[in-house]
Amino acid sequence: MITTTTTLIEGRPVQRYIGIVTGEVIAGANVVRDIFASFSDFFGGRSGKYEEVLNRAREQALAEMESKAAEMGANAVIGVDIDYEVLGKAGSMLMVSCSGTAVVV
Repeated sequence: MITTTTTLIEGRPVQRYIGIVTGEVIAGANVVRDIFASFSDFFGGRSGKYEEVLNRAREQALAEMESKAAEMGANAVIGVDIDYEVLGKAGSMLMVSCSGTAVVV
C-alpha cells in the first residue's frame, strides 16, 4: 500500500478514486510515563516515553486507515493528513487520527 501526503504519485496516475478513509487511535498515558515526563519537563530534554506512545499511536492509526483502504479495493492512499488531539480529564488521553483518499493507481 502506497501512503502519501501528496495528491499525486509520480509515474503512477490515479486510475480510480474510491473514497475517503480514516484511522483513529486513542492512547492513554499512565502514571509512570507522567512521572518520567515530569523529570524531563523539570530538567529539560525530550520525553522518550511519551514519544513512544505517540509513535505507536500514529503507526496504528495509519495501519487502520490502510487496512480500510485495502478492504475497499484501493492500492494507495493519497492526500493523507494526520491530526493529534489531547482528550480526557487533565489531558490524560491522546487521539491520533488520519484521513486520506483511497485510490487505485
